[in-house]
Amino acid sequence: MGAQLDVDKGPGDRGRVRLAPPQWLVSGLRPQSTPIVWPAVARAGVALAAPLAVGFATDQPTYGALVSMGALSGVIGDTADAYRMRVFNIAVPQLFGAIGVTLGTLVYGDGWLAVIALTLVALVSGMISSIGAVASVSGLLLLLNAVVGAGLPMPSPWWKAPLLLTLGGLFVLLLTLLGWPLRNRVPERAAVAATYRSVAELLEAAGTPAYDAKRQAVTQSLNTAYDLVLARRTRDHGRRSPLVRLLAQLNVVIPLVEAAPAAHLRGRPLPADIPAAVRELATAVEQARTGPVPDLALPEPTKPSERAVDAALRHAAVVVHKPDPDPYNVDDRLGRPAALRIRLRRGARNVLFSQASWRYGLRLALCIGLAQALVSLVAVPRSYWVALTVTFVLKPDFGSVFSRAVLRALGTAVGLVTAAAVLAEVPRGWWDVPVMVVLAALIPAFSAKGYAFQTAAITPVILLLSDVLNHQGFALVLPRLWDSLIGCGISLVAGYLLWPESWHTRIGDRLADAVGEAAGYVECAFASVGPDQVERVRRRRRIYRDLSVVRSEFQRALTEPPPMGARAAAWWPLVVAVERIVDATTAARVRVNHGAVAPGAAEVAEVARELRALADGLRASSTLVEVRASLTGPEESVLAPLRQEVRAARAIASPR
Repeated sequence: MGAQLDVDKGPGDRGRVRLAPPQWLVSGLRPQSTPIVWPAVARAGVALAAPLAVGFATDQPTYGALVSMGALSGVIGDTADAYRMRVFNIAVPQLFGAIGVTLGTLVYGDGWLAVIALTLVALVSGMISSIGAVASVSGLLLLLNAVVGAGLPMPSPWWKAPLLLTLGGLFVLLLTLLGWPLRNRVPERAAVAATYRSVAELLEAAGTPAYDAKRQAVTQSLNTAYDLVLARRTRDHGRRSPLVRLLAQLNVVIPLVEAAPAAHLRGRPLPADIPAAVRELATAVEQARTGPVPDLALPEPTKPSERAVDAALRHAAVVVHKPDPDPYNVDDRLGRPAALRIRLRRGARNVLFSQASWRYGLRLALCIGLAQALVSLVAVPRSYWVALTVTFVLKPDFGSVFSRAVLRALGTAVGLVTAAAVLAEVPRGWWDVPVMVVLAALIPAFSAKGYAFQTAAITPVILLLSDVLNHQGFALVLPRLWDSLIGCGISLVAGYLLWPESWHTRIGDRLADAVGEAAGYVECAFASVGPDQVERVRRRRRIYRDLSVVRSEFQRALTEPPPMGARAAAWWPLVVAVERIVDATTAARVRVNHGAVAPGAAEVAEVARELRALADGLRASSTLVEVRASLTGPEESVLAPLRQEVRAARAIASPR
């Protein structure tokens, strides 16, 4: 877990040993290249400072601070693009936050009762986090506000605190929705246009080493666009709705995505006119432009892969510029989301009967129980900050516990330096308002750069609001640092070291499922009868979504210290190999659609059999060794590149 040793063997150093920080720490402290959303920056400054100003103006600063705390929760949760999604992302967690602060207020100062109550709340918070993104934020606010309510004195009667916190969240929602009349459907249209641009970059990278990275970007872009458009489409059933046109434009990009692997297998870049034409389509989508289809000056196609790209691009141009697409020919390629009641029932079943859900909940409950017992029953200064730190660090679906604990400690230290300067030099009262404008605006700006940066931005805001509630001033700073270190220590010991988990269980099984799905996709792609084109597309998209989840798990695992991070790194090439297998399958299907000879049933069955053998081996062991695949077939077959990818996957990593 410690620093790495780099040996510099240059002529002037003679083997000098130089200490270097571990890679997982360097990656966590490196700012991400995500762009800053400036409207969110301005909205955060107004949302947290305005309630504080109203509180001072009405001689009720405590009420203003509580409304600002609720606004802070809304600012943190406002991460969606589409307005309907933002309503859910802000409003639903606020309801859980109100329940949490109510429970915390009712057990404030009650010792063992507070320990039991917060432990049970932590159990529920951890369990519901497995449902989805909105449920995860809701569970976070449920526990976060319960900890605050149990640790800080709240105004009487009991209903004032939840009401004021909810008002803060609703204020953020109101500021967010002010742009809805002017930006109606803009996020959905922008997401579809972004998908076209990512496809243009994919086609531009065909035949180059950059192709794999661009393919991952296309997968993410498609997922985002479908999620936004379909979430809106479930409530808008008009056959002439602008959403019908957006969905048609999104669907028609799928043949281009399918043609890209075939173009990549050519081994040389496509003519520059092709990605340029796709970028023109992206601009037309973004501007909602209709009218005559422009003349596409594309090179004459000669091979099946070239004909596939040419046909897909020309068809996309027709649909993009068509003002009124056929409403009966607009399917979603992924299947529409189930009804809300069905999704709620599935979510409840997953929470109650999932081992992962119970494991996450018990893990979080143990740490919160220990933290609350420490501050409530042991002779240390009472502090809600210990449990607060555990809540942020140990939230089970937020990533590596170890790296988050270290980054939390570092971010808190930086934030406390800022808070110390504010509390020492800025007079309490109206001067808090302009200071809050600046500090609050930093939260969305720094959150985009990484977890440590987000912690550094949130820490002084919470401390300033806490000072309005308990008037401890500069005396808050040093105790909060010790509280943070204690919370990180509890998370590392009780939430990390006592819960050893095999990355084979979390990663290997999911990767094995994806390999099994790939085998089914190979059979589906070349079945003589049965699945239609839409079913093949849905299968391929499901595999890429599964692989996207696997990639996320790997990214979390890579931030762990050795041996977990090293073990994950050893599996990484196999994830890439499986993606290449899916690409090769799609390319073969596209070539058959444009004139190539279809493979025989025995040839398809042999490839599928090898893939299922690989999947079974992945489930059986976590030790990866090379296995020779005995795949044979004619070299001129469309499946020849696929057989090569399968052999490469078996050679990269296959269990004993």
